Parts: sequence; C-alpha cells; structure tokens
Amino acid sequence: MWLRTHCELTFDVNVPTPFILMLRPRNGANQWVARESYTLRPSVPVFEFTDDYGNLCQRLIAPPGMFLVKTSADIHTNEYIEMCAGAPFEEVQNLPNAVLTYLLPSRYCESDRFIELAQEIVAGVSSGYDQVASINQWLRNNIRFNPDSPYFQMSAVEVNLAGEGVCRELAHLGIALCRALCIPARMVVGYLHGLKPMDFHAWFEAYVGGRWYTFDPTQAEPRGGRVVVAYGHDAADVAIFTQFGPALPPLHMAVKVERLNGPPE
Repeated sequence: MWLRTHCELTFDVNVPTPFILMLRPRNGANQWVARESYTLRPSVPVFEFTDDYGNLCQRLIAPPGMFLVKTSADIHTNEYIEMCAGAPFEEVQNLPNAVLTYLLPSRYCESDRFIELAQEIVAGVSSGYDQVASINQWLRNNIRFNPDSPYFQMSAVEVNLAGEGVCRELAHLGIALCRALCIPARMVVGYLHGLKPMDFHAWFEAYVGGRWYTFDPTQAEPRGGRVVVAYGHDAADVAIFTQFGPALPPLHMAVKVERLNGPPE
C-alpha cells in the first residue's frame, strides 16, 4: 500500500538552541520511500548523520523566534504485518552480533526486574513467537492504553505499577518482558495509518525464527500500514526531536497519514 505522511512542528525558541531531529523514514526491507520533502523556516544549515541504529538524524541550531519543521513523504509499505505462530526461539549463542544488544536492560526497559512475571505470562507456551504473542495479549488485558494518560516517560517498572500508559509505555513493558526471556526486542517509532487519535506511534519488534516481527499491544488486531522512522533500545534512542537548552514543548504539532490510490507520479 502507498501512504503519504505529514508532520509539522512549530517551536518558539528563546535563544539559539541546538536540535537533533529524527524525522526521515528510511528505505528498508518492508518500506520504500519514493518521495520526500523537508522544510525548515527559517532555513538554517543542517548536518545529517546516521546513528548507531541506522536512523537518519539531522543536527541544526534553531535561531530565536518561531521555528517551523515540516516533512512529508510518499512511502510503499506492507498492508498487513507478517505473523508466524510457532517461529522458534533463537538460542543466544546463535544470534547475529548486531542483535545481541537488544537482550540487555536499558534506561526504560529494566528487563532484569521482570524475569518472574515473564515466566508466569508464558507458562506452558512454546518458546519463541508464541511467547511474544502471549506477552502482547497480556499487555492488552492488563495495561490500559490511554492516549490521555497523565503519566509521562514511564519505564517498564513504572507502567506496570500504573496499569496504564501511552503507546510508548506499553512498548517499554513488552520489550522488558521479552528480554527477560532472552528474546531480543527493540523499540520502533513511526506512523500508523488509521491510528486514532492520529499522532506519532510506538510499538515493538521481537527477534524470533531468524528475523524481526512486529507486535503492537495498543491495537485489537494485527495491522499493517506502518512507516518506520526509528529503531532503538527504548524511547531514549528514538526521540523525534531533542533540544539542548531550554526544553520547551512545541507550540504546535500535527501528524497526518493518507492512503494513496497508487504510486506517486
């Protein structure tokens, strides 16, 4: 399916402020970026680099005053996510070197604190994909997805105690539970067609059966129409913008995803 993504951010900057932005989707096995636009007002010099996770990042200094960031892209992506019940657990000694890092506890995913709970959730379940599916269902049954949650930037431990959170928090807990079972798991941030309310979205992927699979506890049914912008251990690695200096939230933020009838001309 073809999707057109839009993002607009407006900041009121008091002093010259360094930013790192992470707003460009990248080409990969499951998505192709056919067209892209990236506008900054006022226009400032930008240095782009690729971080340790392969994410496309832009460094700049925003001048005092109103600062606008506007992006758009036309992307071909899968209409359905791939599923594979019964895909086997990958023994740690056989994992690719690049995947090993996603076994470790991280700032927001304290997997070493969830060994007993994870084992309880998957008791009697076949190792591998089916365990992750059980974790995903447990999250749906026990942690309320609340887009208006008053809690902010919670770790896996905190969201488990609160019993609710936004998509980012549910992903943190899912990742921690997977890693507690020695299943590599990583955070994904991007766009989801048809998401309500529309916003940037977060979910997680788990590595079983020799590849990564998508899991999203905020959705009642498996859904495709996803555009990946960034991967990382947790939210600390995938912020769509990071300010260094006065940390003021955007005055305005708008996200939109449209389905196209075919490839862009």
